[in-house]
Amino acid sequence: MPAARPLSLITGASAGIGSAFAQQLALRGHDLVLTARRLDRLEALAVELRQRHGGQVTVLPYDLADPAAPQRLCDELARRALQVDWLINNAGYGVPGTLVANDWSTHADFLRVLLTAPTELAWRLLPGMRARRYGRIINVASLAGHVPGPAGHTLYAAAKAYMIRFSESLALENGEAGVHVCALCPGFTWSEFHDVTGTRDKMNQLPGFMWLSAEEVVRQGIAAVERGDAMLVTGRVNRLIKTAVQLMPDRLARWLSARESKRYRHTSE
Repeated sequence: MPAARPLSLITGASAGIGSAFAQQLALRGHDLVLTARRLDRLEALAVELRQRHGGQVTVLPYDLADPAAPQRLCDELARRALQVDWLINNAGYGVPGTLVANDWSTHADFLRVLLTAPTELAWRLLPGMRARRYGRIINVASLAGHVPGPAGHTLYAAAKAYMIRFSESLALENGEAGVHVCALCPGFTWSEFHDVTGTRDKMNQLPGFMWLSAEEVVRQGIAAVERGDAMLVTGRVNRLIKTAVQLMPDRLARWLSARESKRYRHTSE
């Protein structure tokens, strides 16, 4: 059984889906640990959450591109005697352009944030969850992990595909121990993601029905992990896209991906 006030650790909590997770889990009576790079935003969010929902909100700023950050974060949790019941691996971003358009350090940071850090955090926090016979892990993946990788944002779809398969394996390994793991796969979501990658003008060309709010994505994700779903694609339109891609010939799927890449991605070097 969960604690009277479960403790949720949310990475990338300063904006977008991460902030929405903080709001909705606080509303459900969770205490929170918020981590991201931007201390000012974390502190502002923490003040808002304490005023609106009460409870304990701990701010621990870390840059998950630092290889030592996951261990330091978990060491600090242990020092404060904070036991994590819910892990929300949400931190992420996109790197626009082709693979060789960016230097290796840019890609190395990306891989640490989107692959290494969430994997290590799960590895470090799972033993405690298993010992208490209760835990929830949501790995924020993407619809991009279910469709052919496009040109531009070269590593993004590959990273999200990893998170989906990783989550499925973790779900099988830990379900009997009372730990549910879910890969949450949003499609187009209203957040800062496309502003940061410089693709907002292109994304605004998409019809409104293809978008979901961060709040709706989070609502569906929380319900899915509580049900014990190992993977969820949010929204009917996104589930239709996933199914259509799975049913069509691979060559056609790749052709469609290439066409859309030219419309919505930075594909030049």
